[in-house]
Amino acid sequence: MFIKKKKNRTGTVSIVIAEKISGRYSELTTIGIARDESEIEDIVAKGKEWIDREQQRRHPRLDLFGDERGRCEQELMNADQLLNSITNITIDGADLILDRVFDNVGFNRIEDDVFRKLVKARLSYPASKSATTEYLKNHFDDDVSLSKIYRYLDKLSDSQHRIVQDISVEHTRKILGGHIGVLFYDVTTLYFEADYEDELRKTGFSKEGRHKNPQIILGLLVSLGGYPLAYCIHEGNKYEGHTMLPVVTEFVRKYNLEDFIVVADSGLMNGDNIADLEANGYKYIIGAKIKTESKKIKEWILKQPRDDRRMVEYDKGDGRRLLVGYTDDRARKDAYNREKGIRRLEKAYRRCTLTKDHINKRGYNKFLTMEGDVKVSIDYDKLETDAKWDGLKGYLTNTDIPASQVYAAYHNLWHVERAFRISKSKIEIRPMFHFTRRRIEAHVCICFVALKVYKELERLLKLAGINMSVDKVLALAQTIVTIQLTLPQNKQTISRTMLMKRHQRIAPLFSDDFWGTH
Repeated sequence: MFIKKKKNRTGTVSIVIAEKISGRYSELTTIGIARDESEIEDIVAKGKEWIDREQQRRHPRLDLFGDERGRCEQELMNADQLLNSITNITIDGADLILDRVFDNVGFNRIEDDVFRKLVKARLSYPASKSATTEYLKNHFDDDVSLSKIYRYLDKLSDSQHRIVQDISVEHTRKILGGHIGVLFYDVTTLYFEADYEDELRKTGFSKEGRHKNPQIILGLLVSLGGYPLAYCIHEGNKYEGHTMLPVVTEFVRKYNLEDFIVVADSGLMNGDNIADLEANGYKYIIGAKIKTESKKIKEWILKQPRDDRRMVEYDKGDGRRLLVGYTDDRARKDAYNREKGIRRLEKAYRRCTLTKDHINKRGYNKFLTMEGDVKVSIDYDKLETDAKWDGLKGYLTNTDIPASQVYAAYHNLWHVERAFRISKSKIEIRPMFHFTRRRIEAHVCICFVALKVYKELERLLKLAGINMSVDKVLALAQTIVTIQLTLPQNKQTISRTMLMKRHQRIAPLFSDDFWGTH
């Protein structure tokens, strides 16, 4: 079959369907008569459709895939309808995990939605309060205004501090089998981006080298494993050694602690602190300042054999034991650090940039001395004397436990040091931009809870055999979305958290079974 165009006497064109049978042409039907070229094209198109229908009538085609094609078309229609029903998509994988950990610790006893949001934001997006409001708005359509957050911080009372501490202690006791045997205490400094001081924010010795910035002192009490128990805030110029006993005494009294050991660094200890600890009947293990001991004890220490990992003991009387250990690794580190510090001093000396203001006890400035009234030089005799102590570390204790246990307990101080590192690098507790005492205390309280949540998630990952750090888990979880759709007929809203193939390593954290067994 084919289309034939026939010119008529009237000047029109007839569009005819013809075919050739046994060598003879026959016309089957006339599709239409066209008066111009545009009409010819339209009628020809209709002719092609007529030929298709006629061929289908004469020779019906067997459609083997008709049912499958129908299902595919229906599937596309369903998918399109589903996509049109989506009402919200949130990037909330990390948020969902942190919610479960927050509740697992017991902080859900604090029925305060703003508090929960601020704690989770410190872990998933640590930033200023202004940036936090934008984060909540952009990721969760949660319109928590900056003024609302500031008003909230102003009202966050001291009772909140006590409540979060009670929850943290109760949970820590539970995971440690009901007994908190060792209390580790240390302090750090938190600086402010400000040029002036007040009754709390004062300039002092900064552990971060920011001696010109106002700061506060934060004391932290943690258990074995680094789980935070309590904290305290002090003026930035307060002697750190005076911060420990009040927080330890209050903690012991409040939670009726018995049979415990206080472990602290040598920087927090002086004669008065030791006397106060003993007066309260506390057992302690502290770093000893062996270079400031009596001449007799120093001579005894320097006479001891220098065998790697050897520990010797000196009885100081009144139940006090001085333990001195030596390691080859520490000796190499001490020598390396001293040589590095001296090279820096020698470089400054050659440039004539050393002044009498540099003569102090900070770091390797202790090797500087004055020549006359103005010239500063390096005292190499002090260097030689200092080298005699390479590799030695002292521990003072009034316990009767073996030396190996004293060593192990003291070196678990890294837990509190790591807690500070987490607070500063992951939770970004500083620098602080608040200027009222209430807001500063509220900010520290939020960061304390965030630290506890961080440590609990770290513990759960280890128990579950998920060999990933907290930071990597939260980073991966931040690529997980929850899709919300509303069904057009019954108006029911359905939510589904979408776990892809790359999320399988942390998939257990999104299962109710996981949280029911850990």
